[in-house]
Amino acid sequence: MASPMDSVLASRKWLENLAEGRPFKLKGMGQTVEPLALSGIEVIRAERGRFLCKFVVPRHLTDKEGNWHPGAIAALIDAVGTATVLSYMEQGQVSIDFEISYFSRARTNDEVEIDAKVYVNQGKITTMIAEIKKKESGEMLALGRQWMASVKVERSKL
Repeated sequence: MASPMDSVLASRKWLENLAEGRPFKLKGMGQTVEPLALSGIEVIRAERGRFLCKFVVPRHLTDKEGNWHPGAIAALIDAVGTATVLSYMEQGQVSIDFEISYFSRARTNDEVEIDAKVYVNQGKITTMIAEIKKKESGEMLALGRQWMASVKVERSKL
C-alpha cells in the first residue's frame, strides 16, 4: 500500500503534467482544455489533502474586456481539486457534484492564489473546497466545492 506522501507526490506530478500539456488522453480524443487553463500554474505547497498554487491570468483565458473567463476558472478548480482529493485518497475518484460561486473578477496578468483543501471525508465520499483570491489584495474571486466518490479502478485484460 502506498504511503500518504506517495499519494501527495503522485498527485502533484499529475497536476504539473496536466499544466505542461501532458494529460492522460484517450485515443481519438482531441486536445483537452486543461493544459490551456492550467498553463503557468505553480504548486507552492502540496501536502496530504491540501494544494496551494499561484497562477498569473494569461491573456488567452480572458474575454474581450480582459476578464478571466469563468469556464477557465472552473477548469482550474476542477484540476486542482482533483489533485487535492487524490493526494488524500489512495484510489480513483470521480466527481459527483461540482459547484462554483463567483464573487469578483480577475483580469489579464493578475496573480491569484488557489487554496484547495479536503473538507470532509466520509469513507467513499470526499468533499474539497477551493478558494481563489487575488494575491495582492486577498480579494475572494471564486469559491468551488467538489464532491468526489471513490471508484475501483481495474485494468483491462485486453
